[in-house]
Amino acid sequence: MDDYRSNDEFDAPWKDILESYFPEFLEFFLQEAFDGIDWERGFEFLDKELSRITRAASIGDRRMDKLVKVWRRDGVELWVLIHIEIQGDRKTNFAEGMYVYQYRAYDLYQVPVVGLAILADEEEGWRPTEFSYTLWGTKQSYRFTAIKLLDYSEYALEQSTNPFAIVTLAHRQAKKTKHRTEDRYQEKRRLIRRLYQQGYSRQQVIDLFRFIDWVLHLPEELDDRLLTEIVMFEENQKMPYISSVERIGEKRGVKKGRQEGKVEMLTSQLQRRFGSMPDWASERLSKADLPSLENWSLRIFDAQSLDDVFSDKE
Repeated sequence: MDDYRSNDEFDAPWKDILESYFPEFLEFFLQEAFDGIDWERGFEFLDKELSRITRAASIGDRRMDKLVKVWRRDGVELWVLIHIEIQGDRKTNFAEGMYVYQYRAYDLYQVPVVGLAILADEEEGWRPTEFSYTLWGTKQSYRFTAIKLLDYSEYALEQSTNPFAIVTLAHRQAKKTKHRTEDRYQEKRRLIRRLYQQGYSRQQVIDLFRFIDWVLHLPEELDDRLLTEIVMFEENQKMPYISSVERIGEKRGVKKGRQEGKVEMLTSQLQRRFGSMPDWASERLSKADLPSLENWSLRIFDAQSLDDVFSDKE
């Protein structure tokens, strides 16, 4: 079994950190949008609505999309949807997918839809920003903002105190050290130590640690070695953020615990919606990976039966 997670498994940590720090995400990646939003009115993640768009589109798996409702600062009584996608590798129909999501979201809500793509791959030349076609006097064109993680200089990322500077560094190092275990260990160790030097709050340190720990996955023996170093470092710094007893237990069982928690919650939701669970459904849940559990949880809102929830069709 490969020690390193697939690109698909970057989805969960990105989703968690984006939902926890959405204003900081926009401030880092799309300053113009951050400046134009009335943050006092809050924001809302439209997971149910996104699920409707996902099922209607035939453009492949779109697990890391986020649809967010925000309000404009300029006083115009109009809310804006921000469609965000994190893409870890080249995808041939990516621009088309951004276009499809944009027009389906607009069709549902009749409000402006801002497209933002975070390109987290390693191909310098892959930079999709537009989908268009022209035929017999008709022209269709859709442009969106694409942010390439490779474009950020390491120096600038090291100087920034925005949480997504650390997120970007960790993601890039995860790609770069995929088959270099000792290098990955050193980079993970360095990034974790930096968390205490950037002036982050205790909760930010814990949340960013979770992201780093997930994407810079290490073999168990190296993980234990690093954990020992963290305990000693925190004792010296008198900052027991990560190495408390409950955090150590959480760290060692983070993936298992997250899956078990998701299975328990999804089982409860399914029972509430459809009644008692048949054995085949319980077995599917017990053997599922996190992406499948996330996908099924979105389908509950509109599914008419258990078969609809567990269907292999997109």
